[in-house]
Amino acid sequence: MNNRTVIVSGGMLEEAFVLNILKSEETEFIIAADHGLTFLYEHQILPDYIVGDFDSTPEEIMSYYRDQTKVPIRKFNPVKDATDTEIALRLCMELRRKHVLILGATGSRADHLWANIQILKIALDAGADARILDSHNRIRLLEHGIILRKEEAYGPYFSVFPLCGLVADFNISGAKYPLHHHLLTPYDSLCVSNEFAEDEVEISFPLGEVILMETRDTPKDTEGSRSEE
Repeated sequence: MNNRTVIVSGGMLEEAFVLNILKSEETEFIIAADHGLTFLYEHQILPDYIVGDFDSTPEEIMSYYRDQTKVPIRKFNPVKDATDTEIALRLCMELRRKHVLILGATGSRADHLWANIQILKIALDAGADARILDSHNRIRLLEHGIILRKEEAYGPYFSVFPLCGLVADFNISGAKYPLHHHLLTPYDSLCVSNEFAEDEVEISFPLGEVILMETRDTPKDTEGSRSEE
């Protein structure tokens, strides 16, 4: 993924995993979203942009970036209509960044995770590829079919969910649990934890949008700068 933009948000940030991505030569642009700035400050990484309401960022950190660096800062009122991560993603679209990884989008707050999954639609509509990533999960939206290759998979499992309503004529081939001309609905767990049966899995559907989650129970020590592609 060339010219990669990384958003560092305020959720779960696994130190070694995140640093591996931030320091990769594939990462060209870094945006700090509120509390994600604290992680960058602690590891002496200078972002290219800082956004948020900064209600969870220590004032001494804000003072440092405001007074001692030239990093652009967009500060918002805490009473706002979008999360800091959404603001950062919209900034990516404004700057025409086409390949975006969102780190710190997962963690203990299920409501924050679900909100972060939903905002991926902003990038999808703008023709950009945005993905949520941690050491166990890679999450993205699809509006057309895809071929998943086992050698490039993020983990042994993948799950698919409709984003908005029913998805007709949904197909999965090459998997342990294939589907043919299925009506994918948001009301069951049929497409959770599927696995590869062949070297390639093909997911196809003519219309609609789906959430694709590639998952693994145990992260690989060497993953980070390579497997998020």
